[in-house]
Amino acid sequence: MELSLWHYPILFLAGFAGGWVDSIAGGGGLITIPILLHFGLSPQFALGTNKFQASFGGFSATRHYVRTGVVSLNDARPGILLTAIGAAGGSWAVQQIDPGFLNLLIPVLLIAIALYLLVAPEVSDRDGIARMRRMTFYPVAGLALGFYGGFFGPGVGSFWAFAFVAALGFNLTRATGYTKLMNFSGNLVSLLIFAIFGNVLLVPGLVMAGGQLLGARIGSGLVVARGTRFIRPILIAVVILTTLKLLFDRLT
Repeated sequence: MELSLWHYPILFLAGFAGGWVDSIAGGGGLITIPILLHFGLSPQFALGTNKFQASFGGFSATRHYVRTGVVSLNDARPGILLTAIGAAGGSWAVQQIDPGFLNLLIPVLLIAIALYLLVAPEVSDRDGIARMRRMTFYPVAGLALGFYGGFFGPGVGSFWAFAFVAALGFNLTRATGYTKLMNFSGNLVSLLIFAIFGNVLLVPGLVMAGGQLLGARIGSGLVVARGTRFIRPILIAVVILTTLKLLFDRLT
């Protein structure tokens, strides 16, 4: 599969926008996946290449949270393992689905997740009360959200953050740190599955990864709450317009 030279600056900008949005409000895949699909990549190639470029920003963010003590790797080990198992299952499942069906399913999923993020409540930055034991939380959330992340991915960061706050009583900073760790763990396993099936484009992925790292670095300097307010409406509008265009192209 080949791309034209003019595609690469756009892919870099898409990676930049995805990394910036991911570091502030989450949902960067809502930008990068439609762009990859719009350039003619098959659904499996688009998902695999997106996971490749997103893993760079995920590693950078996870490393930051571990080094600053927000996240404890020992505490998160059960979640890492179960998320990885779920992601492997989701990534394997999406390889078995007919690309023609995925071409119709992915735009619908993108619009659904975009609408969810539009109405989803903001996460509190205060510690709350744990409503679930971790021995119960990680098998449920890890396997379910890991599977979704491996199968599709966009919006999973918001699901994780809400889950950590609602079930374990984490504040926003801690929930974000653990979310980045779980996403990175799932992405690595998912990326391996997509690579085994030959559904990762290396050069476009690296170009997007450069933009991803730059966007994540700039975005991380902004306040999460302030960023969410002005990014979320713009993100949702762009995603809905782009995915409607994709859906229209597939049906005509």
